[in-house]
Amino acid sequence: MIASGGERWTVLKILQWTADYFAGKQIDAARLEAELLLAATLGLDRVGLYVNFERPLGAAELTAFRERVRRRALREPLQYILGETEFWSLPFNVNAAVLVPRADTEVLVEEALARIDDSARVLDVGTGSGAIAIALAHEKPAVVVTALDCSAPALEVARGNALRNGVAERVSCVDGDLAALPQGGYEMVVSNPPYIPTREWETLMPEVRDHEPRLALDGGADGLDAYRHLAIQARKILVPGGQLLVEVGIGQARDVCALFKAAGLAEIQQRNDYSGIPRVVIGRTTKL
Repeated sequence: MIASGGERWTVLKILQWTADYFAGKQIDAARLEAELLLAATLGLDRVGLYVNFERPLGAAELTAFRERVRRRALREPLQYILGETEFWSLPFNVNAAVLVPRADTEVLVEEALARIDDSARVLDVGTGSGAIAIALAHEKPAVVVTALDCSAPALEVARGNALRNGVAERVSCVDGDLAALPQGGYEMVVSNPPYIPTREWETLMPEVRDHEPRLALDGGADGLDAYRHLAIQARKILVPGGQLLVEVGIGQARDVCALFKAAGLAEIQQRNDYSGIPRVVIGRTTKL
């Protein structure tokens, strides 16, 4: 770990040391992560680091940076240490109460936006940080979204993010359980539910296994528990012709399509992500 004695630590020297240290801990993009942590500590952007390579760090700065390096070396997600991340080109506060929004989930947002009516009522099940709900509300100024989660700390994060992104009047963060969804007559239900099979838990990378909320990740024995709940309830909570869109894990799309079909949904489709992996499953309730 970085010593704090009489040694002179410049921006360049500490970046080089930290990048090497992170690489030894098998942290991907070690130099980039070192830069992001140091920039946040010093209140600079990455360009600011490069024009201040010879700037020495003060004792308080070294202490603060050393603590951030310690946390990342323990494989705490970078986004939790920074306290924020970006999704759909929007800023989101994140902490250990919520999943870190992934780029894969932007495919779900894209597909929802392509299908949604301008003034639709949308239910986001398992909202977490509010990423999906807020992205939809941001892009569709007349859409009203109910953002549902059973975690009070997650809902607190989501409410803050709705305020931060200027959509709090149209995104309602509501406490609710997946097993009993609100009867609201929604035109669309979206969800990035827990889908990791329990048996795979110990194989996950430590950033996920040891730090992100298991409640939002563990999908039961086969990873499909949440999809069963959603499929069964879809026809009760959607208007005729309403749509259910869900993100799925690798290799799950066929099984989720079968669950949708068994529940009586129609026009079942899949959408691949940009790596060609089926990532979104869509079903529609029967029109009157």
